Amino acid sequence: MHPYPKKSLPLLAPVVGALLTFTTAFAQQPQDPNKLLVDLLVKKGILTAQDVATLRQELANTPPAPVASGAMEAPSSAAPGSVPPVETEKKSPLFFRIGGAQFTPFGFVDFTTVYRGTLNGGDIGSSFGSIPYSNTANGQLSETRESLKNSRLGLRVDSDVMGAKVMGYLETDFLGNAATNVNVASNSDVLRMRVFFLDMRKGDWEFLAGQDWSMMTPNRKGISPLPSDLFFSQDVDTNYQVGLVWGRTPQARVMYHASDELTFGLSLENPDQYVGGAVVLPAGFTATQVDQGANGTATPNVFPDTIGKVAFDTKFGDLPFHVDAAGLVRYFKINTFTSTVNADSDKTGYGGSINASLGVMPNLLLLVNGFDSKGGGRYLSTGLGPDFIVNPPDASGAYTMSLVHSDAGIAGFEWDATPMSKIYGYYGMVKYGQKTDQLANGTYVGYGYPGSPNSQNKQIEEYTAGLTQTLWKEAGYGDLKLMLQYSYVDRTPWYVAPGTPNKAHMNMGYVNLRYDLP
Repeated sequence: MHPYPKKSLPLLAPVVGALLTFTTAFAQQPQDPNKLLVDLLVKKGILTAQDVATLRQELANTPPAPVASGAMEAPSSAAPGSVPPVETEKKSPLFFRIGGAQFTPFGFVDFTTVYRGTLNGGDIGSSFGSIPYSNTANGQLSETRESLKNSRLGLRVDSDVMGAKVMGYLETDFLGNAATNVNVASNSDVLRMRVFFLDMRKGDWEFLAGQDWSMMTPNRKGISPLPSDLFFSQDVDTNYQVGLVWGRTPQARVMYHASDELTFGLSLENPDQYVGGAVVLPAGFTATQVDQGANGTATPNVFPDTIGKVAFDTKFGDLPFHVDAAGLVRYFKINTFTSTVNADSDKTGYGGSINASLGVMPNLLLLVNGFDSKGGGRYLSTGLGPDFIVNPPDASGAYTMSLVHSDAGIAGFEWDATPMSKIYGYYGMVKYGQKTDQLANGTYVGYGYPGSPNSQNKQIEEYTAGLTQTLWKEAGYGDLKLMLQYSYVDRTPWYVAPGTPNKAHMNMGYVNLRYDLP
């Protein structure tokens, strides 16, 4: 007879099973203590050889234990525009954890050289609206600049909070407002904030607060807030491409993911009633009521810019397709206050855009963006024209406003010719309408009037071709890229004085060496 009741065997099974597991793992090692203990239990009659064989067979047939509830599983594919989950696979080698949050530093070091055939007066970001004419000294000079200002430092933080995916995102560069003597001896370039926001998604709803790219900026994927999911071109130029609708502004937005393919969004963004430096204002108007390009936070904006957007993502076979449409509503207001008049004048600006990208063959993407507005000038390629003009006093002595029509567009392609080579090309343009008013003395105010200065642009066009060549890449160490861009820009004013050039032209080339963190 068995010296112990058979019902004792199940009680011993977990202990013996563990011992057998260790015994198997260390079977190559002589005098393994676990094996000696199992042999002792057999020798003392507690277990028979058949008991040990049975337990070995049961262990071999037992499936692996499920992942514990506290363990992280590999993430599934995220819906377009969603906040990616905290990843456990393919993490950046630089990531680290504090508590339940995953911190991922990112960035790159840029060494940029730009050559322009005329003296543009800008930095590595081109001033498209002030290309000099050939009948000026600046039009006869060229310029070459070298800079590391576009180098970038950033940090992303992902966490799960009460069932919601929460992401904090900070991105900086060194294109801040530097001292005027920065190029004399020490290029002490200034760190600046690009984007800094907190994003939370729970279920189908997503919320964002902070500074991010405007929701008017074309997307590549859904209505994602991440820069990698936006279209602002592959250009090295830090002012990107003429025709791009964009901004980086404080905002609060909400998004609803109706499905993996369809997303709706609404954003309230920091306003700025912008006329720029080219608009001629009436002599008696208090100019601090509008932003002439240098008013900063002094401009008395009334209500945030309101932007609605819908995005659709799908595939035709294996080829991606994205389209989004956005609507913009803005509110402007000025006041006339004199000893006899206290009157407000307000206008509602509006605009809309449609943006699409379509894979036409593997690794080749066609892109098209279109924008039209009355009062949306500030969003076009760093504010190349005004939102509105201010009219002379009416019969009651009050100033009023008139909205300026503006539109823009980009068409182009991006081709991953090889896994290490991306070739791209774009055509972009902006157009501004004329809006003027004539005074009793025969002179004009506004934008685009007869005899207006050639700083009042009617149309600006840019043709761009570029190559991004990865020279070296290693998963644990990052990559090294050579980035080349050539652009030709035309600037056409509303009025051309007799005997003067009817356009301003600029050729420019960029050579950029970039090291990306892994």
